[in-house]
Amino acid sequence: MAHDHAHPHPHQPDLEETPLTHYQAMTEAVGQLLIEKGVIPGEELRAVLEQIDSKSPAAGARMVARAWVDDAFKARMLADVNTAAEEMGIDAGTIPIRAVENTEGVHNVIVCTLCSCYPRNLIGLPPDWYKARSYRSRTVREPRTVLTEFGTTIPDGVEVRVHDSTADLRYMVLPARPAGSEGLDEAALADLVTRDCMIGVTLPKTPDL
Repeated sequence: MAHDHAHPHPHQPDLEETPLTHYQAMTEAVGQLLIEKGVIPGEELRAVLEQIDSKSPAAGARMVARAWVDDAFKARMLADVNTAAEEMGIDAGTIPIRAVENTEGVHNVIVCTLCSCYPRNLIGLPPDWYKARSYRSRTVREPRTVLTEFGTTIPDGVEVRVHDSTADLRYMVLPARPAGSEGLDEAALADLVTRDCMIGVTLPKTPDL
């Protein structure tokens, strides 16, 4: 069931109370050390971080839209997201990204059980709920319940697969093209693709008929 209106996300009361993970603490410590040792100016480091923070889901949405209209591109995207992104002039970064396709029989959802590994270059910054301990643990144990809390009900006959991103491999969902979108061009199709549907917790928006 796709939603094109705002809906409440699962309450994540533990987010602010969650201590930094080992990798997050190491990242902060290394950044501070680089500044203190004069290896990189603080302004330059902040500029890099601001560039990372400016990422949006637009690049991933463009790739999904292209895959919906071009079967050959979809095959290349499923084989190698990073190379397919480069083909479209999109910088997906150096960490390998794997696309997992939603079909009539399979619905995919991504998580990072250790921290918040996530393909930022393609789908923007990870939302707070993605980083919360409750989402990271419950999605593995009870994915259907978590999806229902996002307003997404998956039929009993559809398998739900959970993909755990790591520091060495990130995932993104290639959602199924929504019904009624047959006459739309790529730009209009990209407007139907949201960050959350590329995480797998929702479906694409439905076109205005």
